[in-house]
Amino acid sequence: MKVRVHVMLKQGVLDPQGEAIRHALGALGFEGVEGVRQGKVIELDLAEGTSEDTIKDMCEKLLANTVIESYRIETL
Repeated sequence: MKVRVHVMLKQGVLDPQGEAIRHALGALGFEGVEGVRQGKVIELDLAEGTSEDTIKDMCEKLLANTVIESYRIETL
């Protein structure tokens, strides 16, 4: 079973990488980009029947810093 975990900084948390991307896009001539939030995507190949609770534990213990990041689990 494949699972994709999307991890993003929570709203209100400063995103310096996103700001650098926004600035670079402007320098390259791309106008109208008012904000960028940068995150990460993690794909996991798991044994069939791995529970949603186990996947949440993985996210909360290692894959996401839940103090400043949120995550979303997508089963593929």
